[in-house]
Amino acid sequence: MLVSGKPFRTIWMPDASTVRIIDQRRLPWSFDLLDLCTVAEVAHAIKDMAVRGAGLIGATAGYGMALAAREASDMAELEVLATSLVQTRPTAVNLSWAVQRQLAGIRAASFDQRVEVARTEAERIADEDAEACTAIGQHGLEIIRDIAARKPGQVVNILTHCNAGWLAFVDHGSATAPIYAAHAAGVPVHVWVDETRPRNQGARLTTWELSQQGVPHTVIADNTGGHLMQHGLVDLVITGADRVTRCGDVANKIGTYLKALAARDNNVPFYVALPSSTFDATLREGVKEIPIEQRDANEITHMEGLAADGSVQTVRIVPEGSHVVNYGFDVTPARLITGLITESGVRSA
Repeated sequence: MLVSGKPFRTIWMPDASTVRIIDQRRLPWSFDLLDLCTVAEVAHAIKDMAVRGAGLIGATAGYGMALAAREASDMAELEVLATSLVQTRPTAVNLSWAVQRQLAGIRAASFDQRVEVARTEAERIADEDAEACTAIGQHGLEIIRDIAARKPGQVVNILTHCNAGWLAFVDHGSATAPIYAAHAAGVPVHVWVDETRPRNQGARLTTWELSQQGVPHTVIADNTGGHLMQHGLVDLVITGADRVTRCGDVANKIGTYLKALAARDNNVPFYVALPSSTFDATLREGVKEIPIEQRDANEITHMEGLAADGSVQTVRIVPEGSHVVNYGFDVTPARLITGLITESGVRSA
């Protein structure tokens, strides 16, 4: 996708010992690239959300394993480094998927081949992620076109939650891929962007990337979606996913479940876009079985923003002494989901 008119991916290896990422902690205030040269640095980038989003976390873990193959003196040490990556974020299944895929390939290679095998596989994981998102965009485009055909000459209004854009993947994104495809195809679209507290990935990241691509959009408070649906101002909801069970239950950024309930009550189609690497066939019932990450209370008690003097400042918004709990995700049951948009096509949840 484009940044100031120049094509970028979210992650790549400029050389055999360096993983380069867009530091998403700095967006939208500044566009900074960050070099990761050790497995520990990769693990910190995932945990501290310099990279985030299911697909990108998986790709980052794949590249992290390429560095691990260089660092480890034997398989025992390599598996310790692999475990350090898996333990950074518990909810997105793409992370452990990528690590296990890398381990399988490295185990099958000779000791002398392990570094090249791991780097080649990391590039393959990243390329597959970008290709899957491109295909998701084309399948989702047909849904948007169908809606546009029913309201000729009018804009298709799409609501999304959090950031499941190209910043959350290697390229194109999942939930945003159909939007970008529609925009490129000349279908008039407008995106309602939830701010997505507590980290504001919608207000900070989705808006930034939509602006870079020239897609019309409007930022709304998280609880505005239901009101818009009641007044016929949302034609379609598309979100991403961090883990999907074999029965179609979806874990995604906290607040997704509430959007699905509002969509069902107002007969608004609710789609989830994801690559197949986000499916977890080992789990059946999402609410009972998907691990839900609890994050630092500071994400709720404090907010970061751009001050009048141009500096980025953090301010406290919750009184000292108040108890805080910060669930990162919730689970939307399959019964509330119109369909899953994957690289293979659209299927029922």
